[in-house]
Amino acid sequence: MKKNIVLFVLFVLPIVAYLFFASGVNSFTTLPVITPKIRDFGNWKSLNGQKVTLSKKITILGFSGSEILKNRGNYFNLNEKIYKRYYGFEDLQFVILSPTGTEKEAQKVIDALAPFTDVSGWNFVFAPPQEIETFYNQLKLKGKLDENLGTSYVYIVDKNRNLRGRKGQNKEQKEEYKEGYDTFHPSELSNEMLDDFKIILYEYRAALKKNHNASKQL
Repeated sequence: MKKNIVLFVLFVLPIVAYLFFASGVNSFTTLPVITPKIRDFGNWKSLNGQKVTLSKKITILGFSGSEILKNRGNYFNLNEKIYKRYYGFEDLQFVILSPTGTEKEAQKVIDALAPFTDVSGWNFVFAPPQEIETFYNQLKLKGKLDENLGTSYVYIVDKNRNLRGRKGQNKEQKEEYKEGYDTFHPSELSNEMLDDFKIILYEYRAALKKNHNASKQL
């Protein structure tokens, strides 16, 4: 009896654990384009008064809506699960698009993160509500903004301003679609988003290595 238990622990449990953790791994070899060539921000300004561009940056893009403080827990989740792992890369930015007039609320979120996080990679960018809605609509997503022009989902945008996600047949020839990642659920950030984000990083690291330019950049 004891021998069977030992064999189970040594051989069966590792296989079960592998299947469990492997179940969340992205089964695409590359991360498909959901929406190509989305437009840039234009003259919208960030908290420090600087213009932010989507071009030549890998961007984690979010939409705060007007109730930033009410949903601040979502940013703490994103900060812990994704931002703190990768914020040091020069070609990566986190951008939250917010309605004009919510600057004080956004600053409070930054101030709350600052004691335990280098917040230099967090960018709250402000625009009139109608312009935010127009910008979101051109992303051509299935999801919608709420009545406050916010969503708990964030999106991956590559250096060429293509919005990336899961679309089409994966390696198992199964149809799959995922356009964003829900910051309300830490497990989704730790699994689906982290898997997809690693594919983007691999693409650019491979390109840099090919060009003999591997550095602190992605």
